Amino acid sequence: MKLSLVFATAISSFVVGATTTLGFSDQADALTFSGISTGTWGEPNPGSTDTNPNPIYTGVGNNIFTWGDANVCPPSSNPPSGCRITGSNKLTLTGNSFSTDINSVFKIADLTYFNGTVVKGTSVEDVPLNLNVSFSAPVGISQVFDFKLHLVNTPNEATNSEEENADLVFIDENLSNPTFTFEGNKYTLELTGFNPDIPQISIEALEGGTTKTAIYAKIKTIPEPATVAGILLVGMYLISSKKLLEKKH
Repeated sequence: MKLSLVFATAISSFVVGATTTLGFSDQADALTFSGISTGTWGEPNPGSTDTNPNPIYTGVGNNIFTWGDANVCPPSSNPPSGCRITGSNKLTLTGNSFSTDINSVFKIADLTYFNGTVVKGTSVEDVPLNLNVSFSAPVGISQVFDFKLHLVNTPNEATNSEEENADLVFIDENLSNPTFTFEGNKYTLELTGFNPDIPQISIEALEGGTTKTAIYAKIKTIPEPATVAGILLVGMYLISSKKLLEKKH
């Protein structure tokens, strides 16, 4: 059998499969995902024992997470001048209802970040974020999606500016996006950041200050492996055809 005939047969099979796939794509594009989200914090990672030998935190399994020891003043009813306790660092997650189309950015939760006082060596480096999403009909499933936030606690130096002493929170982009299945089709839930219009994966809060923001997400379809292989096959066919034409001329 000639190579061109092999390719032609394969391309024909791909076109049939692609028609089915495109039909799925049309259905997915027309599908609206709606529901409600809630969230809890997981067991944090303190980091190395050299950096944080005495991690202090609360809120595992709840929607309010605190970290670090805020007791920087000696026990006294009249603390020394310049000594203040603002409280530990704190993240508060509040879920919300949503309605979105495929590939559209939507708000999946609200986040409040308070930058308190943290004694050196009592902090943590990152904390898991477990988002529980309950989809309304026709999807009708409830699933927990696992993400992670990195916590950057900067040393507060008297010579630094307020911005230089600010602490930060980052969305971990190195994790694989969690997936879910509906009617045999696979989808992924991706956190896009803290801004619906521009890429922004971090927020900051000044010392003793509070930053209120939102976490945004996007639902995307995951193409079938056969579709990806078919696209590669088309590319190989076109390259082969081009080479044959060049030889003839």
